[in-house]
Amino acid sequence: MQFQWYPGHMTKAKRQMQEDIKLVDLVIELVDARIPMSSRNPDIDELGKNKARLILLNKADLADERVNQAWMAFFEKKGYFVVRMDARSKAQIKPVNSVILDACKEKIERDRRRGIKNRPVRAMVVGIPNVGKSTFINSFAGKACAKTGNKPGVTKGKQWIRLNKSVELLDTPGILWPKFEDQSVGLKLALIGSIKDEILNIDEMSLELIKYLQKDYPEALCERYGLESCEDPLKVLEGIAANRACIKKGGEPDLSKAAALVLEEFRSGTIGRITLEKPEEYDV
Repeated sequence: MQFQWYPGHMTKAKRQMQEDIKLVDLVIELVDARIPMSSRNPDIDELGKNKARLILLNKADLADERVNQAWMAFFEKKGYFVVRMDARSKAQIKPVNSVILDACKEKIERDRRRGIKNRPVRAMVVGIPNVGKSTFINSFAGKACAKTGNKPGVTKGKQWIRLNKSVELLDTPGILWPKFEDQSVGLKLALIGSIKDEILNIDEMSLELIKYLQKDYPEALCERYGLESCEDPLKVLEGIAANRACIKKGGEPDLSKAAALVLEEFRSGTIGRITLEKPEEYDV
């Protein structure tokens, strides 16, 4: 299965971001805690290399908590400020403000020495489609000031959002790179919903997801679907179809229905808290 998806407005968004980044003190990057590296845009490190950096591990409530901690240590070691959170929870958003001020401490101190007081920190919020940027901004600001949606690519424009006396946010559209050199990155993005399902083969994706679960979370897989054995992915899918009464007319197992079910239950966290990649795979 080949993954390529690069809507035209994303090329324009990258050019705009190159201009906008000159206006900000801090780049806040949202990634999906289930795939923290695969859900990063490689361009952002280059664009933001002279700015303070904050990574938000969003949807951490869906990810393996032990691995969340390992990812936080991984990014902190590389010089980023890091917060893990669920962007829908205002309680988990609250600490972000103090981390923003901490990340920009040098800038605030520099302003103070120059006699500039109370100038808000200006931050740019970036991230690939469907990582929860708009949800984060709305929760952080306490009002629906950025359009949200559960489909990739809802945010199209640019807007400054005054959060409080100390922080202003610049929202930007999510950007996804033109092609996936490593197809496993495309697969993981597809599994979390960052590529539109309509252009994908759900049956194949589900079998690949089952392979991930067999390797790292076999007990969660077997327990959720009442399976005695979790060895062959196709047999597992057939077992799920039987267990969940996904049956076609004539009694044949409806594997497509079972595949869509597994994918949905992974994305919602129903199977369990699952992370598809670990820091040790990238710590070279």
